[in-house]
Amino acid sequence: MSVRELSDKIRKRAKRRTHVRKTIAGVAEKPRLSVFRSNLHLYVQVIDDAVGNTLASVSTMEEQFRSLRPTIQTGGTIGEELGKRLLEKGITQVVFDRNGYKYHGIVKAIADGVRKAGIKF
Repeated sequence: MSVRELSDKIRKRAKRRTHVRKTIAGVAEKPRLSVFRSNLHLYVQVIDDAVGNTLASVSTMEEQFRSLRPTIQTGGTIGEELGKRLLEKGITQVVFDRNGYKYHGIVKAIADGVRKAGIKF
């Protein structure tokens, strides 16, 4: 993959991300669940956009998940853990922000894990 193709890929994802963010925003009653994935780690956080605070987050950088790599199974595990943390804080509904990624594979596994924990989208 050439540098030009890679920059095209990044540009297209940024365009999708800004297009989606025009329509969704997290509020206190229904915060935004944002997903970021890299080649080595997964990061998921729940954000109240009205105030700009992160309410809960989980990543593979945490001690208990450090040995995991970004796979579909890891995505499910991370999603379930985030769901548990949200329920502890009394949050039962979120808006899903896939951050420009396709709703497929790891991103879908994270969403399914959060749903499995009892959070509604």
